[in-house]
Order: sequence, then structure tokens, then C-alpha cells
Amino acid sequence: MSPKIAAVVLAAGKGSRFAGDSHKLSALIGGRTVLDHALESVCAAGFDKVLLVQGALDLSEYCKKHDVEIVESQDWELGQAHSLQAAIKVARSYGCVAVVVGLGDQPGVPTSAWRSVGASAGSIVTATFDQKRRPPVKLHKDVWDELPTDGDEGARALMLGRPELVQELPCPGEPSDIDTLEDLAKWN
Repeated sequence: MSPKIAAVVLAAGKGSRFAGDSHKLSALIGGRTVLDHALESVCAAGFDKVLLVQGALDLSEYCKKHDVEIVESQDWELGQAHSLQAAIKVARSYGCVAVVVGLGDQPGVPTSAWRSVGASAGSIVTATFDQKRRPPVKLHKDVWDELPTDGDEGARALMLGRPELVQELPCPGEPSDIDTLEDLAKWN
């Protein structure tokens, strides 16, 4: 039996910079929501579990469309570190040896990027797109205790603090996230 690896999709934030009629994750690109695009890619990558971290929005409807498990981030308003810690707690309970963390507002990260990062050896493996580090990021359980427990940074803070552990993996795709209506307009 191969070691268990969970994908983590961070989707707990309020999306306060998005001035649309709905939350940015519910905005449509080609008739499907931003979050649907992200989940379709990650779910097709073959992880043992896909953990969808919610906070500001109830995302339970996505469980009906995708093979995901909701993780509640009780303290999502205090920053991304809290959401990541909530997912790590669940991954530990399943005996996972690693998590691959990405964002729910990145509709252009393809399945191949998720799969390649997940299959790579190393304590910290980050995708690069055009030589720039972007999620998804693989975190082996050996570094979980070094992740921040407070604030609005997760894996990025760990990568800055432990650069000797970071491996970069060039990936295809479009890693831009959608934070504003202008960002969304680039996709439609």
C-alpha cells in the first residue's frame, strides 16, 4: 500500500476584494464556478483524499459534485494559517504522510501540476509557473509542526524560513488567482 497523500484546497476566506454579486468562488467562468474549475483539476489528480477547507461560505454543495471532504476552519477570519492548520489536523487523523496545498481561486492550475507536485519526493515541493513559485505546494509531515499557526501565510512562510528544504518543480498552466472583478474578466 502506498503512503496516503491528501490534497488541500484552501477556500475559507471572505473574498473581500471581489466586488461582484457573489463570492469570487461562485463566480462563473465558462458556465462553471471558479471553485468547480479548481476542484475538477485536483480531484482528477488521484489523491487519497481531497480536503476542501471552508470558513466564510458553506461549500457543502461541492461535495455533491466532487469527491471532496469539507474541513471547517473555525478561525478562518484570523488568516490562512488557521485554515491550513485545520486541514493538517484532519490529514494527521487519516495517517497521511504529506499534503499538497492549493487555492480554490486558482482555476487554471491543471491536473498535471497537482499530480506532478504530489508525486515528487522531498519535504517541501512547490510548483513553479514561468519560474515563479505558486501553489500547489507539497508538505511532508516532517515539516507540519514548522507551519505557522497564526496569520495570513501558510506554506510561504515555511519556505522562506527553510529554503534548504524547498524543491521547485516547473509546471504548465495558469496559476493566477481570482481576487477582483478585473481578475475574473481575464478569464471570460
